[in-house]
Amino acid sequence: MSKFESNPEQDADLSVPPKKLSDEDQAKVDRYLARGYNRVERKPFRPLLLLGIILIVLTLLSLLSLFIAGTKGVV
Repeated sequence: MSKFESNPEQDADLSVPPKKLSDEDQAKVDRYLARGYNRVERKPFRPLLLLGIILIVLTLLSLLSLFIAGTKGVV
């Protein structure tokens, strides 16, 4: 078997992580998360808007850099 072939026995072992909490502690965590205290309605993530903002800021900083270099006689 090559290193790229899948072994079902190993895959089964890797898919379920070992338990880290006791059943009692997990129940406490589940109750806390179900309370909804920390739940906040959020707008969906818009990666293109973030990319646009980053490009605008980068462009403005580049133009500022060119302006400063021009006033100092570097460019």
